[in-house]
Amino acid sequence: MTLRPSILLVLLVLLISSTCAAAYAPASKAQISDAKTSGLQTVGPLPLTYRDAQARLLQRSDAIEASDADVRSREAQENAVRTLRLPTVEFEGQMMRYQKTLYLPLGPLADVAQDYAISDPLQFQMERDSTRPIVTATVPLYSGGRIPAAQAAAEAQLGQSRAERQIVVDNALLQMTELYFGQQLLTRVRDVRRDVLAGLERHLADATILERGGFISRAQRLQVEVARDDAARELETAEANLASADTALSGTLRAPSGIDPATSLFVLLRPLEPLETYLQAAYRAHPQLERLQALEDQAEAGVTAQRAELLPTVYGFAQYNFDRRDTLLTDPDWSVGVGLRYTLFSGVDRSQNVRAAREKVAQAQAGLREAQSQIEIGVTRSWNDAEAARRRFQRTDSAIVAAEENLRVQMVGYQVQQTTSLDVIDAQLGVGRARIQRAQAAHDFVVALARLLHVSGRIEDMPDYIDQGERIAP
Repeated sequence: MTLRPSILLVLLVLLISSTCAAAYAPASKAQISDAKTSGLQTVGPLPLTYRDAQARLLQRSDAIEASDADVRSREAQENAVRTLRLPTVEFEGQMMRYQKTLYLPLGPLADVAQDYAISDPLQFQMERDSTRPIVTATVPLYSGGRIPAAQAAAEAQLGQSRAERQIVVDNALLQMTELYFGQQLLTRVRDVRRDVLAGLERHLADATILERGGFISRAQRLQVEVARDDAARELETAEANLASADTALSGTLRAPSGIDPATSLFVLLRPLEPLETYLQAAYRAHPQLERLQALEDQAEAGVTAQRAELLPTVYGFAQYNFDRRDTLLTDPDWSVGVGLRYTLFSGVDRSQNVRAAREKVAQAQAGLREAQSQIEIGVTRSWNDAEAARRRFQRTDSAIVAAEENLRVQMVGYQVQQTTSLDVIDAQLGVGRARIQRAQAAHDFVVALARLLHVSGRIEDMPDYIDQGERIAP
């Protein structure tokens, strides 16, 4: 019996399908067990929720670790100056060889001494070895303000270091947030571009059939082909942008195998808290304001320290010599007392140093006021951007419904020759554009919200807002 070519083709397709099915069939339990026992594992992107990504960043960021080291250094310095009022005890040991000459006037006995050829005055000279083990204790009684100034400066430096660490943390979290949800947006853009390309390829296949049947012209078919090629190029661009975003996020989170974000884009259905709430939070907890306040405190401590240069210092002291046999004649066995030190004249104009320190205070205060103004502007702008993006997102639902209905109508009309290929192409692109606009609006809201929380000093609260938001399905 002779088989027709069409039947042979069907049989060949069935044979190939069965072979492929056998090759790619799911592994049996025994095969899975063998794979586990052999230790084979598949390395792929690491799935992370936003909260997990935030924790991973705080644990693995080298910039944050460097800031932590600086804070620990400032803490040690602050601890070091806490005991400045305690006595300073020093031990000094010397071994020396010396010569000493003594002259003893004879006075009334000078005439008698001349009779015995003894010169006046008597001269004694000795040469010997000596050791001088001495302990000296000094305690400050009055420093003129130097000690409080040093302690206040160290405390302010510690506050500055902590604020700078928080700035590094907040900046890192903001950058990670933008990368995390930026990857989500680019993934959606790639998927939309892929769907548009698939739709245009189906449309091109239909147009090719209609052209062969003489229902449309070659020019109309070429229009679809050009649109298909443009969609293919846009898909390639979207894939390249996504690959770059993957690299940036993986590097930030120190994940060489890549990151698979498990938290999707979201939008809050309810309005944001009032603007005043975020402004008050910024005034209360923004690390930049804390840093500038610490700089002002350091400048105030500098004024106190420069004023202390105009005042005397008073100290108590005690000294004890452990070797009294070999001491010099001028060395006491022990001594206690009170000392005063005051600089009568110096080559440095100390009053001008006080003036310079006061100007540093004025500089710090002006910087603090400017920072408050800039933060207020940033909070207001970010709040408005977030609210605008939230409202814009709410209007995208109807746009997508209208675009999909328009595509359906245009495709039906094209089948009955009531619409053209350009109408179908525009409708197909319109659906993709509406879907991208929806994802872009959600992304704009997330970024604006993250910047609002960042400028308010609350970026670490981002997971709480995510829990309250509506997740945007892929």
